[in-house]
Amino acid sequence: MRNEEQSISSVPEEEAAARPPTAVPIDFTATNHLNPSWFTPKKLLVIFCVINLLNYVDRGAIGSNGVNGNKRICTKSTGICTPGTGIQGDFKLNNFEDGILSSAFMVGLLVASPVFASFAKSVNPFRLIGVGLSVWTVAIAGCGFSFDFWSIMICRMLVGVGEASFISLAAPFIDDNAPADKKTAWLGVFYMCIPAGVAVGYVYGGLIGEHLGWRYAFFGEAIVMLPFAVLGFIMKPLQLKGFAYDRPMVPLRDMLKEVTRDDEAVKVGDTPMWEKFKCSCISSSQLSVFLIDMKALLVEKVFVVNVLGYIAYNFVIGAYSYWGPKAGYNIYHMTNADLVFGGVTVVTGILGSVAGGYILDHMTSTISNAFKLLSTATFLGAVLCFSAFCFKSLYVFLVLFAIGELLVFATQGPVNYICLHCVNPSLRPMSMAMSTVAIHIFGDVPSSPLFGVLQDHLNNWRKTALILTSILFLAAAIWFIGIFLHSVDRFDEVNEVDTETTTATERSNTRQLLDE
Repeated sequence: MRNEEQSISSVPEEEAAARPPTAVPIDFTATNHLNPSWFTPKKLLVIFCVINLLNYVDRGAIGSNGVNGNKRICTKSTGICTPGTGIQGDFKLNNFEDGILSSAFMVGLLVASPVFASFAKSVNPFRLIGVGLSVWTVAIAGCGFSFDFWSIMICRMLVGVGEASFISLAAPFIDDNAPADKKTAWLGVFYMCIPAGVAVGYVYGGLIGEHLGWRYAFFGEAIVMLPFAVLGFIMKPLQLKGFAYDRPMVPLRDMLKEVTRDDEAVKVGDTPMWEKFKCSCISSSQLSVFLIDMKALLVEKVFVVNVLGYIAYNFVIGAYSYWGPKAGYNIYHMTNADLVFGGVTVVTGILGSVAGGYILDHMTSTISNAFKLLSTATFLGAVLCFSAFCFKSLYVFLVLFAIGELLVFATQGPVNYICLHCVNPSLRPMSMAMSTVAIHIFGDVPSSPLFGVLQDHLNNWRKTALILTSILFLAAAIWFIGIFLHSVDRFDEVNEVDTETTTATERSNTRQLLDE
């Protein structure tokens, strides 16, 4: 024993200081049993589903006829003018401006998503969600108080900033705590809230806009979200697999090893890069982490192909969600287009999203099987949706379109399963963030205004809808390519962060959920 003490004391102080910090691995299971929590995995899923639902209720509400409204229309032959309604009527917006308004929140979402994902390496992700939801609540209330196009557009951008933290971090939390044989099913339930939220938003926006006015729809959303924003601050934060929150430099070193597979090969001059960044300059460290994460994502072919297919898919779904009620109103003369599209979307969205997750779990959740399900379901859904717009009968359209949407929405669980499992666990927030950035900046952000421009040029809602729907075939083709890529599920990869850097203090300040 004395010899060991002498050998330890003989190590030069400079050499000891240069070594990265280590700690004894912690047994979280024992701690959790000593301090049981009411906050179980299923309750986490329910709370996150409600929050996600509210995010998309807002998107459906602003696209509904009750909130979005219609511009002032004058008939040349009679000279009679119909007054404008809703946001478009009050602020006198043309279709292009109206389409930009629908995508304005994406600006904040795209800028803030990678920022929140990067800070998740040094700040507890659960607290970041609380910050984001607080910004969202204030911004939504601001939409209700807006007085012109620019004021509401700025508020919509801030809505995107608030949503960014939740979009990037919620799915990894669910993936961590879902049962091993139900991971895709739980993701399917979570992403079921996207079509369900949009559909409820159509109905909610139509009813509130008609009876109280479009501003009160935003006020209602802010009131409902407020308790969840508070919850993000008062609860003991949860721990996310792959991170140690008080040690931003160790994840950087871990990511350097992940990209290069050789710690000593990455040097700045004669100094290892991880040691170079041990300074207190947090900004340079965060930028380095971001750049390394981006390199790791872009060289992952499975991730790139998955996101490319998701972009084409989201281009169509984004335009459907915003212009669907107006297209139905003009093509099939639906007097209650909000209720019809809302009802079809909520039923098919719930059934399709949940079914897609359970089917993949039944097939055995692998990345290759996920691509097979994505390409098959999207292709069949595209055929049915395209055929639906070819018929003049409203009833035939509704039947074909409903079945087509059912198949299309079955992609929600599998596509996000691939994003989470094709990368190292410490990269999951960035994977979700950059997937979100890509599908919006190249997908539904340009699709809504471009649909408006195309409709203004063609002046034919049916042709415009058919051109849009054909892009689903492109999504199916891209995902078909993914079947033949070499893929490895990396969820169980062990990080140095997981085994060596979690201190007793960090453990006491975070919590892992109990198994049920």
